[in-house]
Amino acid sequence: MVGDTMAADRARLASDDHRLLPEARSGESILEQSATGTSLTAIVPISAAGVVGYALSGEVDWVAAGLIAPGAVLGALVGARALVRIDASLLQILFAVAMAVTAVRLLVDEADGAGRLGLSPLVALGLVLLGLAAGVLAALLGVGGGIVVVPALTLLFASPLVLAKGTSLAIVLPTAIVSTVRNRKAGLTSLSAGQVVGGAGVVSAFLASRLSLGLDARLSSVLFALLLAVMAVRMARAGVAARAARTSGVAPEP
Repeated sequence: MVGDTMAADRARLASDDHRLLPEARSGESILEQSATGTSLTAIVPISAAGVVGYALSGEVDWVAAGLIAPGAVLGALVGARALVRIDASLLQILFAVAMAVTAVRLLVDEADGAGRLGLSPLVALGLVLLGLAAGVLAALLGVGGGIVVVPALTLLFASPLVLAKGTSLAIVLPTAIVSTVRNRKAGLTSLSAGQVVGGAGVVSAFLASRLSLGLDARLSSVLFALLLAVMAVRMARAGVAARAARTSGVAPEP
């Protein structure tokens, strides 16, 4: 059962994997930046299916999503423009450390959130800034913004984890669409590859979102923390490899 639930959370969070398309980097003619852009293209149908699954049970905070999404879209535009000239390897390493710390906090904190957010001017501003950070990181690192939004809503805004997951997917969708349009214009995405990978994940994303609704809150938190830890290790390794390759002049392995 634990294996099944871990797989469900993993499938539901496919849009938050830091590289959906590592294979896209195996061809010598495809840049790592194109792999990042293509992964965001694949996120679009996957996140849409997940949103439907959560929304059917009312586990999407549309007000919070509406405040986070504008900042996320703006951040995605900024990050996509910076993608062609920024060195993201150090950012990968720092973000991996942040994910590891977040995973520990989720494991230590056994209390689930109290409910939907009570809005105030300060909370609204915090949600907009959260969206901005999530959008920038999504475009620069090829992560779904939910890998930022879910822990933030849970730990900073006391939102229940299941509600945070559904809300994050509602934010990831417009962010991924904007990033894909931007990356397409810059030639940094393969629409055909993204559509194939994303289309293949639609059914599993919907089913996993429905299964996630029935998980025990504590078990769901532990599984999410484990997923963050795994992703932190992968991202840290990718960042270290990229920096080492740049020093030696050899392209990093996928």
